[in-house]
Amino acid sequence: MDLLLTTGTSSSSAPTGGQTGPAALVSLYPGPALRLDSALAVAESNAEADDMMDSDPRWLPELRNWLSASSVAPGLRSVPVESLRGIMIVEWAGVPLSDGGFLLLGRDDTLERQLRHTLTESRRRYKDLVEVSSDFAWETGPDGTFVFVSHKGALGYPADALIGRDPRSLALEEAEDLPLPFDCHRAVDQTELWLKGADGTPACVVASALPLFGAQGEWIGARGVCRDVTEQVLRSNELARIRNRERLLGHIVHTLRDRLDAAEALAVAAAETARALSADGCRIYRAEEGGGGIPGGRVALSLVAEFGAALPEVGAALLDRIVNSEGLVTDRLGHVQLIGERTEYRQAANGALLVWRAGDSEPWDDDDRQLMSGVADHIGIAHAHLAYQERLRRLSERDGLTGLFNRRTFFERLEESLSRPDSGPSALLYVDLDNFKAVNDLHGHQQGDAVLKAIGTLLTTGVRPGDLPGRLGGDEFVLWLGRTDEDKARIVAERLLNGMRDLAHLSASPEKPLGLSIGIAVHTPGRGESVRELTDRADAAMYDAKKSGKGHYALAPAYQAAPQASSSDVSATEPTP
Repeated sequence: MDLLLTTGTSSSSAPTGGQTGPAALVSLYPGPALRLDSALAVAESNAEADDMMDSDPRWLPELRNWLSASSVAPGLRSVPVESLRGIMIVEWAGVPLSDGGFLLLGRDDTLERQLRHTLTESRRRYKDLVEVSSDFAWETGPDGTFVFVSHKGALGYPADALIGRDPRSLALEEAEDLPLPFDCHRAVDQTELWLKGADGTPACVVASALPLFGAQGEWIGARGVCRDVTEQVLRSNELARIRNRERLLGHIVHTLRDRLDAAEALAVAAAETARALSADGCRIYRAEEGGGGIPGGRVALSLVAEFGAALPEVGAALLDRIVNSEGLVTDRLGHVQLIGERTEYRQAANGALLVWRAGDSEPWDDDDRQLMSGVADHIGIAHAHLAYQERLRRLSERDGLTGLFNRRTFFERLEESLSRPDSGPSALLYVDLDNFKAVNDLHGHQQGDAVLKAIGTLLTTGVRPGDLPGRLGGDEFVLWLGRTDEDKARIVAERLLNGMRDLAHLSASPEKPLGLSIGIAVHTPGRGESVRELTDRADAAMYDAKKSGKGHYALAPAYQAAPQASSSDVSATEPTP
């Protein structure tokens, strides 16, 4: 229904006490107001409207256009007006009058519009942030179920699949009875929890939440956000595992590096490897000296270190499979589960590493496998280091030409043998080559070297563990026979002399045949004979054999300790003061 006001007296001054109608309304209106006649000219205006027309006359023509194009009841129109305070937004209400004019009542809508705009922008900003955020926002109702989830959903679920769902159905079984942020009654800040994703895999989220309360203080739900940090947590856990693996591996490496005795280092490494892998035992195998190759492309292995519980017999087939495999080998042997890997140096297999657990233990995981591979790499280096040490020891202990103990090592070992308590005699054979100089003079040193090598082979043939063949230098050799009496020593000497017949072709000539002169000194424990005295007796016996025509052996007289001078004899020889 159209509102028509009766036209009153036109005046821009304040109304009298009895004045009514549009004139009074214009004058008394708390905001800008004016009356337009039927020609849309200003018939009346109050002070605020006058100020606005003075500061910015552009708004009035816009209102006239609006009114002329409007129906009987034009409604509301917002117009920007430039004032001393800046741009203000005035909302005008146009009321038609009975004389064809209009009553315009204005209201400053600047602050409200700004607040409304700010609220709209804030909501838009919040919506945009929620939509682009990796976090998901949620809200639960009084029954504890989701009533809102941001449109991306969460944990692989679309949003509509979570609405109306109990959040506890997302919890892992072990956490179902624990407090969750979705039904919190106090603020929760950055708490970490594990939930089940849509594919059933665990997912780690960090949640912050606030409880919601009604007008009467009753709990009506909760509201919060969750951030999926599964990748970060898994990456952090992986880094922690890597650091732990590197720490354990570093400890084993330091053990292998810091121990001077390589065999002892391998024994300690076996124990540390078993502990690091939570295994019941560990074995370290090494390729046998000389490469260990045997027919069929196999590598002969010997056990060099072992730690832990007893293990059923490991067959050659399993060790072959480990050595010939490029990676880890897993198997079962009786009630135990095995994992093995070959060790290598410069891409050549030089051993194997074998670890085992009881059959009901946890299966080997990736951490175990990676640590095993790291240990195997360093064990391979340790094997190469041990082989290098053995080569150095052989070079320092052995004569380079014949492979016999050199002079220094022979006498060190002989000293050790004489210092050990013994129950019977032993014998030292001092061996000198006859007519060796003629071989060098007539056929050269290469033929002479062949002779020396042949003598080395002759001395080592048939020796027992504990016997010591050695080369003192030039064409002089020695052979220590442990636990050997005079008769057995004679038999060995005869064997050596007979063996020279097979070397006749290396002689310089038939007139100067190769031969041996051997001196035998039998050592009887407990008489206090030194190494030097024993060697001198054998040497003297060797010269006796040469004097008898070469190619013979001679037996040294029994050792006689030098008499100790008495105190009276000493005093008698001392000069009188």
